[in-house]
Amino acid sequence: MSDLVTFSNQDGIGIITVNNPPVNALSPGVPEGILAAVQHAQSDAAVKALVLIGSGRTFIAGADIREFGKITSGERKDKLNLAELMLVMEDSTKPLVCAIHGTAFGGGLEVAMGAHYRVAVASAQVGQPEVKLGLIPGAAGTQRLPRLAGVARAVEMCAFGEPVKAPSALEAGIVDRIVEGDLLAGAIAFAREVLAKGEVPRKPRDRNEKLDESAAIFAAAREQARKTRRGMMAPLAATTPWSSPQSSRSMRVLRRKRSCSTSASSPTNPKP
Repeated sequence: MSDLVTFSNQDGIGIITVNNPPVNALSPGVPEGILAAVQHAQSDAAVKALVLIGSGRTFIAGADIREFGKITSGERKDKLNLAELMLVMEDSTKPLVCAIHGTAFGGGLEVAMGAHYRVAVASAQVGQPEVKLGLIPGAAGTQRLPRLAGVARAVEMCAFGEPVKAPSALEAGIVDRIVEGDLLAGAIAFAREVLAKGEVPRKPRDRNEKLDESAAIFAAAREQARKTRRGMMAPLAATTPWSSPQSSRSMRVLRRKRSCSTSASSPTNPKP
C-alpha cells in the first residue's frame, strides 16, 4: 500500500481506500496500491471481506488522461496491466464490494466491475465515456459490462458514452444495492450480509446468463452511430461484436497469462 491507497480493518472487514484527489484517478501507484491491499487481505485471517471505496467527493472517476500520451509514446511502461488487476480482484477468496459515490467512469467502472459486488449512493453515476476521447474500454469493460447489464445496455454505454445514474444502474444489474445514508457503513453492512449467507461470490467474468449474440443489437447501434457520430471511428469500433466466442477466449488467454506469471514468480520457480 501507499499514501494513495490505504488499508484498515474494521471488525473483520478490510477497507481499501483510494486517496488520490481531486477525483481519485488511476494514476501510477493507485492500481498497484489496490493490488497490494487485495493480496494482503488474502493472507490475513482477520479479514473476512473487503470494501473498496474512494475518499473525498468520488469513487475512482477514471484513468488519468495526462498519462495517455506517456503510455503511447513509451515514456511510461506500466508494470501492472489494469486488466490483470481486475482478475486479481475477481479471484479474491474473500467477498469484495465496491462502494460508489460521485462517478465511476471509464477505468473506474472497470475496476468496480472487477469486484464481486457493487453498492452505490443514489446520486452516483457510472459510465464508459472513453468513446468521446476516441477510445473504447481497454480493461475488459466490453466483457464484464454485458455480463452484468446485458449486451444491449452495454453496447449503448460503450458506443455513446452517456452516464448512467445509480437507480438505472441498479435496474440494469450493474449495481447490486442503493445505499441510503453513510456509504461506507452501508457497504460494510452489505459485506456482512454476504458473509452471513455463506455464498461463494460469483466472478463477473463467469456470468453468462445475460449474454445475447443477436447481431441485430450491434447492427442497430452501428446504424445509430453512423447517423449521430459522423466521422468518428470509436463509436463504430464499439458497435463491432465483442461478446463473441473470440472475446471470451481473450479473457481465458489473459487468465492463463496471469497464471503463468504467478507460477513463474513463485518461490519454487523464481524468475531469473
